[in-house]
Amino acid sequence: MSSPLQPAASPQLKRTPLHDLHAELGARFVPFAGYEMPVNFPSGILKEHLHTRAAAGLFDVSHMGQLAVYPRAPDMAEAARALEGLLPVDVLGLRKELDEAHLRASVSDRCIVERLDDRALLALQGPLAQPVLARLVPDIASLRFMDVGRLSILGADCLVSRSGYTGEDGYEISVPITHAQSLARALLEDRNVAPIGLGARDTLRLEAGLCLYGCDLDEDTTPVEAGLDWVIAKPRRRGGVREGGFPGADLILSQLAEGSSRRRVGLRSKERTPVRGGSILHAEASGQTAVGRVTSGGFGPTVNAPVAMGYVAQAASRPGTLLFAEVRGRRVPVEVTALPFVKLNYRREQ
Repeated sequence: MSSPLQPAASPQLKRTPLHDLHAELGARFVPFAGYEMPVNFPSGILKEHLHTRAAAGLFDVSHMGQLAVYPRAPDMAEAARALEGLLPVDVLGLRKELDEAHLRASVSDRCIVERLDDRALLALQGPLAQPVLARLVPDIASLRFMDVGRLSILGADCLVSRSGYTGEDGYEISVPITHAQSLARALLEDRNVAPIGLGARDTLRLEAGLCLYGCDLDEDTTPVEAGLDWVIAKPRRRGGVREGGFPGADLILSQLAEGSSRRRVGLRSKERTPVRGGSILHAEASGQTAVGRVTSGGFGPTVNAPVAMGYVAQAASRPGTLLFAEVRGRRVPVEVTALPFVKLNYRREQ
């Protein structure tokens, strides 16, 4: 399994609207998802990680696609039903970004799918994210975890969600490209805010037990296996008012009722040796009994220890189970542990 920060194969890399600002701040760039992205700034990945946990970090995530979905007919419920054919959730009360091609192929007859190429995406994450952003837009405090609001920030029409990818409180801000750099500079004027690159973004999400598509998730992994059962809304489960009707429903609903053969788990190395993605997991220190595979791993700066995630057979998924990971020709003892590795600090209530 390749690292999520490994150079991409694309010969021509795009740049985000904040590229010049990153260069000005001394970023080290790497190819990522077809873009030239900052992997870290002069302070380094370790300090960027710890700063985000203690104060507030500013991330450029403009490489991520932004889509708007509108109903073709005045009936909003019709658009919701179209999306429910793709998602195991109650879309009548929730909108979620999807892969553009999948959306266009599946719902274009009932919905208009619009790419928002004129917008950048910033993420402000950390325990001080709210007071920092409230300095520019006081109304931000009214948003709770996963709420979305349309707000004016420094004269720009922004779409703000209280969410993120670090396990900390924070916001994701969709802002017009023309205002992206001025907003980023205004946030960085606060001494509590530091620019954060992809390196710390990866260690932060790993400690928080959050999946990275292509490593911890793929088209052959179900939400039940991934420990993401909570995404299956009650109305879409067996006996629900709109049971099934989404891709993979038969298998997923069966796994919800009867269990799955494998499960995503946390792994703590019993040594100081980091266990990386791709390492095979065995039941014994010797022998050929493979029970799973590591999908993400590295050093967790907050916990000051190596941490990893992977998939193991259901019988080996109980916390406290001792397994052995293959690392450079030897087997490192690892203990199955519950996720996440750090306390999640989302603001669910005000």
